[in-house]
Amino acid sequence: IKKHCIDGMKFKVARRKTEKCKECGFCALICPSHDNCIGCGACVDACPYEARVLEEISERRKEIKIKVNHERYEVPGGITVLRALELIGFTTLPFKDEKGMWELSETEILAPCRTGGCWSCAVIINGNLKPSCVTPAEEGMEIITDKDAIEKKEPKRVVSGFQGHAVGGVGTPYWIKPRTLGLGFRFIEVACFSHGCILRCPTCQNWEITYSALEEEPLSPVEAARLVSYERRRFGVDRMAISGGESTLNRRWLLEYLKELKRLNRDKKARLHVDTNAVVLTEDYIDALYLAGATDIGADVKGLELDTFAEITGIKDREFAKKLLNTEWKAIKYLGENYSDKMFVGIGIPYNEALVSLDEIYKIGERIAGWSSDVQVCALDYRPAFRRMDLKKPSYLDMLKVKEVLEGSGLRCVICQTEFGRIGP
Repeated sequence: IKKHCIDGMKFKVARRKTEKCKECGFCALICPSHDNCIGCGACVDACPYEARVLEEISERRKEIKIKVNHERYEVPGGITVLRALELIGFTTLPFKDEKGMWELSETEILAPCRTGGCWSCAVIINGNLKPSCVTPAEEGMEIITDKDAIEKKEPKRVVSGFQGHAVGGVGTPYWIKPRTLGLGFRFIEVACFSHGCILRCPTCQNWEITYSALEEEPLSPVEAARLVSYERRRFGVDRMAISGGESTLNRRWLLEYLKELKRLNRDKKARLHVDTNAVVLTEDYIDALYLAGATDIGADVKGLELDTFAEITGIKDREFAKKLLNTEWKAIKYLGENYSDKMFVGIGIPYNEALVSLDEIYKIGERIAGWSSDVQVCALDYRPAFRRMDLKKPSYLDMLKVKEVLEGSGLRCVICQTEFGRIGP
């Protein structure tokens, strides 16, 4: 038995800041281990009031015996499977160098969301696929990390919110989007929402979905594709979208989902729409999405300057933020230069005067126009949400000014989301 426990080892434990807590109860709903904090940090990332914090403590804990790839180990109790794997020599990564993002060694585990939503970090635990980031390590547990063995299991991730959608997303063509809200209401596509995200945006519009992974049963690509196909028939639409959270974090799951969705919807009218923040969207991933059946893609740009990107995304590690920002912009460039004639491409730009200046908006538009001036660009009015309830909602006139700035930068197809509906072509 290989022991990995020493006196005074440091552990992370979630604590409540009583002065900030609003007793909303969301942390209790998503906690994977109510009786004994395992330090996963899901409640810290999910709390809209920033009333949870991970504290580092030193203490002696009782050892538990586990097996990893048929070898026996002793590790401290009260930790996640992911942390146990780190203790015995595995490397866990939220993001890898862009060129090797989807090529992991036998001792590397990709764990981008760390809240149990994306299942990229899944390993086989007692015969079943489980997300290692939020699963407690327990006495007698048998863990398999072998990638060939995992590939034989059906991939899973948490997806919910299967429903009709009346507005669409960044990758929805402007001529389908309604001009006004509430008048002539009709559904234009059906959508589902993937849980888990690599970003920690303080203005997250879907935070209750992004962080609520443990409330929902994970689905296989086949199960999700069947539900979306059913909703398509029920609402009588041709467009089927997946958004998030972040849809692209589990590459194998998403590609198999698109292939199954294409198989179930063979008619020429069917449109398979992927909305993404593009921060893990490498060039080979874009190629794979197209080959799997994606017909429409909406990709967000969270800023041009690193400071802006960090502010909007909530990523505090500047080196990490820089990698994500660079990957995002490379993806936008690759889409603009290589896929404008193969897929419908939409690009989303967030706007709120507290987050990004009009000067930076102009520079973003100028860069995009240099690659594809005709690409659809959708300016999104970032409103008070999640941890930024202090924001002032952009007015109709504010967004009209954004439209003028983007068109002045050389873009020819600009639409803007406003409180009254869209303005644009």
